[in-house]
Amino acid sequence: MSSAGNKITVHRKGSGPALVLLHCLGVDHRLWDIAAAGLERDFTLITYDFPGHGDRAVPTTGYGIAELSAELAGVLDQESITRCHLGGISLGGLVAQHFAATHPDRVDHVMLLDTTARYTDEMRQMWVVRARQAREQGVASLLDNLLPVWFTPEFVASNAPAVRYVRDRFAADSGEGYALACAALGAADLRPIVPRITAPTLIVCGDQESDAFQDAARWLESHIDGARLEWLSPARHASVLQQPEAFALVARGFLTMAER
Repeated sequence: MSSAGNKITVHRKGSGPALVLLHCLGVDHRLWDIAAAGLERDFTLITYDFPGHGDRAVPTTGYGIAELSAELAGVLDQESITRCHLGGISLGGLVAQHFAATHPDRVDHVMLLDTTARYTDEMRQMWVVRARQAREQGVASLLDNLLPVWFTPEFVASNAPAVRYVRDRFAADSGEGYALACAALGAADLRPIVPRITAPTLIVCGDQESDAFQDAARWLESHIDGARLEWLSPARHASVLQQPEAFALVARGFLTMAER
């Protein structure tokens, strides 16, 4: 993965043990200003943008989940963080899986939020279609179809700050940056390494998520030793954005529990 002038800016909020949070496709680190505000009094939240997202430049070549995981290792080194709690939603959740499996000595607890180890064949084809649409029509053209996937209808209709944030980010996104991330998602298959995760693991999923993601959450629970699965309600794919208070409650209890 290479990029032009792609300096990584890291954002810190709160105080306490380091909690690194990785965002999903199409948004940026500011997702956590909404989703994790309730954790700032207990943890130092460490966030940054993936390539082609937020203020990061679009890479000149494609990349995969392994490259994003290696980048995370570099961010921790840059910030002099030896070990951390780690959480990621969707795309960020795949990166968190890879990092926890390949850098077990650097992860105290891991939270896998509305994510999967591998997309179904139907969804892998969906990433091809979405990448093409993002390049040809712009990322904002995806919103009408994506908002009902991310949020319940009532929440979309409320035009809550989380909904407005997603609308604003998709309107500002680079089509090429989005498309490159789609390719990384479509190619990902972490099933062989997921059982290597040894850190205490929390899996979070919206109770109204698609069947594919609910099945993925159960698969992760059954393939990571001692993993715990929690459902947020009512919520769909962006469960932590729609239910930040419930997420903070579950996450705080998990992250402060005694080590196994």
